[in-house]
Amino acid sequence: MEYINIFIKSAFIDNMIFTFFFGMCSYLAVSKTVKTAVGLGMAVIFVLVVTIPINYLLEEYVLKEGALTWLGDEYATMDLSFLSFIMFIAVIASIVQLVEMLVEKFSPALYGALGIFLPLIAVNCAILGAALFMQQKQFANIGEATVYGLGSGFGWFLAIVLIAAIREKIKYSHIPAPIRGVGMAFILTGLMGLAFLGFLGFEL
Repeated sequence: MEYINIFIKSAFIDNMIFTFFFGMCSYLAVSKTVKTAVGLGMAVIFVLVVTIPINYLLEEYVLKEGALTWLGDEYATMDLSFLSFIMFIAVIASIVQLVEMLVEKFSPALYGALGIFLPLIAVNCAILGAALFMQQKQFANIGEATVYGLGSGFGWFLAIVLIAAIREKIKYSHIPAPIRGVGMAFILTGLMGLAFLGFLGFEL
């Protein structure tokens, strides 16, 4: 039950796009078609599901104060938490590089469509933000951290696919010239953010 609560909260209540506006650059740039939105969304889910557990283990057994007690009592007071940013980013960059190679090998068309935004997942603030939130939430075990990563990734995936579907539908609509493109995307994002406020307080 706790896992379900964590998933629902991270995907809908604390949605990375609609609550924190993390990852907006790729969200706006790649959401012109559903196909590319699905591809990037799946890549973000994969990166989060892999990096959050790894970063959780780093936090628990290497970085936080007293984490190195498994090496001996003399390390009990050591605190390496100041290395969190660089360690988290190193893990994220490594996994993104793996994703980039896999997409290029197995789906060249998607790789071409995503362009520069695929390697930019490494600096997507939604990915690093999820790692830092994981650190802040102090989950009880790696299972909870993994579910949090899955929920956060699914929430981002849901946001980009929904906005892409709407943008495809309104592509040929009569929209005033000043708000076409990104302007309309911002308006839609705001409306969708208001809609997601309806999930507040929804926990099992």
